[in-house]
This record gives sequence, C-alpha cells and structure tokens, in this order.
Amino acid sequence: MNPTSVDRHQDLLVDSLADTLEDTLEDGVMDLAVHSMTAAADGVLVLELVDPEGGLLPSWTPGAHIDLGLADTVRQYSLCGDPRDHDRYRVAVLREERSRGGSSYVHEELRPGEVVEVGGPRNHFTLQPAEQYLFIAGGIGITPILAMVREVRASGSPWRLVYGGRSRASMTFVAELAELAGDGDVRLQPQDELGPIDVASLLADPVPGLAVYCCGPTGLIEAVESACADWPDGALHTERFVAKDLSGLVSAPVAVHCARSGLDLQVPGSTTILDALEDAGLSVANACRDGVCGSCDLAVLDGVPDHRDSYRSPQEQDDTGAMAVCVSRAKTPSLVLDI
Repeated sequence: MNPTSVDRHQDLLVDSLADTLEDTLEDGVMDLAVHSMTAAADGVLVLELVDPEGGLLPSWTPGAHIDLGLADTVRQYSLCGDPRDHDRYRVAVLREERSRGGSSYVHEELRPGEVVEVGGPRNHFTLQPAEQYLFIAGGIGITPILAMVREVRASGSPWRLVYGGRSRASMTFVAELAELAGDGDVRLQPQDELGPIDVASLLADPVPGLAVYCCGPTGLIEAVESACADWPDGALHTERFVAKDLSGLVSAPVAVHCARSGLDLQVPGSTTILDALEDAGLSVANACRDGVCGSCDLAVLDGVPDHRDSYRSPQEQDDTGAMAVCVSRAKTPSLVLDI
C-alpha cells in the first residue's frame, strides 16, 4: 500500500470511528471542555472544544454548526476548523453589541477548562458539487465559508472569495485565507477603506456552472438574493445567523395529530406548534426556537407545512416531508407529525 493509500485508509478509519461515536450520543448532546480561547480579531474569540476524556468527536462537513449551551441560553455557531480533525471543534464568537446573553457570556465569563454542553453538529448549508464557486462573506459570516474554501481548494475546483468587514482589524482568519489563496482568489473589502461590497456588479450576469455561497448580515444576504433573482435555480446558497422577520405573518389555528403518541392537539394561532407539543408533555429537541438551527425538525406524515424557518433554501420551500415546529405552520387545516 502506497503512502497516499495509507493516509486515505487512516482517514476512513477515523471517519468511521467518529460516525460510530455520533450514533451513540444520547440526543446528540456532548459535554466538551474549552481547550483554548484566542482573540482572533476585534471583538472575536476563537474557541477550541475537546472531549475531556480525549475521545474523538463526531464528524462534520463544511457549513455545519453546533449548539452551545451557555448559562441559560443556547446559541448556534458555525464550525470553522478542519473537518478531518476529529480531536477538536473550532468556533468563532463575535461579541454582539446587543447580546442576548450568548456572546457576552463567552467573552466575559467562559474560560479555558470549563465544560459546556454541545449539540449537533448539523448542516443546513451544505457544500454542493459545482464547476466553480463564488463565496461572499460579511463579518463573522466568514466562519462557515472558511471550511468551504479549504474543501474546494483541496478538490482543485476554481473559487473566489469576496470578504467584507467593518475594518481590517475586525476581519477574522485573514492570515489563514492568505495561506489558502492564490493570486485573485481572495478579495478583502474593509468597509472603512473600500466601502461595502458592490453586490450588484459582482453578480450582474449569471455564470453557468457557478455556485454562489453567501453568509453574513441580513442586509448582505438580501442584496445577494436580489442580485441572483434571475440566476438558475440552485445557484445561490445562503445561511442566516439571524431569523427572518415573521412579525407580519398571520398564524391560523391548526389541528395536529401526533402519530406515535396518539395525541390530538388543537393549536391556536397564538401558540407555536413546538409550545403545544411541549405543553402536551412531548419532548422535542430544540435549541434556537426561532427557525435558525433546525434542531426541532419533525417528519410530516400528512398535511402541507408552511415553512417559516430561516435555513431552508427557496428550492426546499415545497418540502412536505419535515418542518421546523418552532416557527412553521400549516397550509392545510391539519398536520400529522411523526412524534
């Protein structure tokens, strides 16, 4: 067996062991230790999480995120390390000016050596095969993109990254990107020097075979979605860190039959399906409760869901097989859920 074959065999063995570990985790929740915390940019801390017993961690793919249990809240953070490294998870946490408790806890209270609950990993922002790639990242949105860049570069596919931030000092992983990039592969766009990313020019004309991946602030994502409105279906892939605004949507009552438990629930418009299930004594995995993480997805056996989550792509809006019960409703008077 040549060295390359040996390396590949070892990689497959490690992946198999990690997948086995993932299958044995109860409810997908682990207790991991904070191995290190490093200031990576203005207001950004990079955390490395490891198994306190030195075990392997479940495998993941570029675009995946984990849930971190932080004090009395749960927050989602994209994995930004190397998927081939099963010894540690790496996430970057931006200190939010209007923190709801997650980022402030990480920056002000969490310290190396402490143990945190970790859920996942899950991936709703998967890297799909394409002839070439254009990555657009804004601020902390570079976190899932970094792993994608590393994967695409290793595959030999052509790629470009346009990365915007408030200033150079606020932009994370710039040195790592420089090591990965060739001439013209990465364009840094610090707003205080060069202004915001010119999305309209960047995406003016559809390019056959080009996949566009975008992650960042809501304004950037909406601008990219608008610019790609006439691009082929499936060309654009986005991930939001903040849930869509659902305040203008009306929620009609829905009858929910729980197939496995046999319960029948009448869910009023003022109550989420998740709350109704929990009030009836049913346990539903959930983390964000605002349609971002996907942890509460339940299989739909009958009826048509009205998807209101923030992670399904436009092509997935007609999916009738599952729904995020924390925010989504029904287009039919009733639903049958596999719970």
